[in-house]
Amino acid sequence: MSLEIRPAEGKLGVLLPGLGAVATTFIAGVEAIRKGRTEPLGSLTQTGTVRLGKRTENRSPKIRDFVPLAALDDVVFGAWDPIPDDAYEAARKAGVLQPEDLDPIRNELEAVKPWPAVFDRRFVKKLEGTHVKQGATLMEKAEALRADIRTFREERGCDRLVMVWCASTETFLQAGPAHQSLEAFEKGLRENDPTIAPSMIYAYAAILEGVPFANGAPNLSADIPALVELAKERNVPVSGKDFKTGQTLMKTILAPGFKARLLGVNGWFSTNILGNRDGEVLDDPESFKTKEESKLSVLHTILQPHLYPELYGSLYHKVRINYYPPRGDNKESWDNIDIFGWMGYPMSIKINFLCRDSILAAPIVLDLALFMDLANRAGMRGIQEWLSFYYKSPVHAPGLYPEHDLFIQLMKLKNTLRWMRGEELITHLGIEYYD
Repeated sequence: MSLEIRPAEGKLGVLLPGLGAVATTFIAGVEAIRKGRTEPLGSLTQTGTVRLGKRTENRSPKIRDFVPLAALDDVVFGAWDPIPDDAYEAARKAGVLQPEDLDPIRNELEAVKPWPAVFDRRFVKKLEGTHVKQGATLMEKAEALRADIRTFREERGCDRLVMVWCASTETFLQAGPAHQSLEAFEKGLRENDPTIAPSMIYAYAAILEGVPFANGAPNLSADIPALVELAKERNVPVSGKDFKTGQTLMKTILAPGFKARLLGVNGWFSTNILGNRDGEVLDDPESFKTKEESKLSVLHTILQPHLYPELYGSLYHKVRINYYPPRGDNKESWDNIDIFGWMGYPMSIKINFLCRDSILAAPIVLDLALFMDLANRAGMRGIQEWLSFYYKSPVHAPGLYPEHDLFIQLMKLKNTLRWMRGEELITHLGIEYYD
């Protein structure tokens, strides 16, 4: 039986906390696609296919034709930012896209003006925020966010909304007493509990307004017990966390290959230079700690040293990020990987990835917005683990380990789409072809 999925009729509003490099690159790309100036490269929802049935049936429709996704022409944008620049000015300052790509869509970008943000410098110490919400309590700021959401929905005539966190990495937090239940969390909002971060306030406001929330940073956010509880209660999907773009994307491609061939790994040293706003924020040790935890978790989960102690039991994994302003958004990462094989003989692999962080992240924002909207219309609530494909630190149910293998994640995602539409799940057994 397929799920009953409400049709994707009317406008879909995509709300973006953070109007920096990632968000403006995403908006500019969608506007350029709508004008026929570029193709949606890197987007699974727009260019990917899904195989149905047996290989002999030759059924591989585009994903966008298989499940009812919102059309790009129906997408409208809203944003919050502690800096008042509109999307055009913010994109110019971010320096990701060239003027020849921004100027033809200038009017569309200038129309996206951010609302004042819920901002607390204790959580992002390297940024100054002047365009910020005022309020005596965190609850008042949450109510101000809810008012923004309702006003946007009405003024733009949106039938549905999603929220994708594109703002900075916050300082490292572990779940505490204020995060354990909805009652404790709301008490903390009223009493200005210092362990409640801005991203949690956005997630809370979104869920109360029935808006799916996707977290693109490694912050402790919608994954706290209080907000998972609220999402289930309100039948709202949530997912996260931390967009999987450059260096970690490469790890989730390579590490499964090493394990598949049972090649040992002694050490994996990773370093980065990055000069955009994200790099500046991560120059603060407390924000870097949040990112480090996210980036370090990948290899251990994929390689499973408890199952393969002779191969990965002594793995030394080190991650460094260095703020280097001349590089801007064009991050450069180096990986040195020390591996060993038959009879213990050593080998090494070196990777120099000159990537563009926001170019890799923008299609992730698009896919998450469309898939989270799909999940909402399909009546799916709470944690959407099937979207792990897009995240460095996939949120998962208590008692489970996260799945980090990129190829298993993709299989999980496509099987979820097949399940939604009542199609047979693909196991890749294939024995029937040889009976």
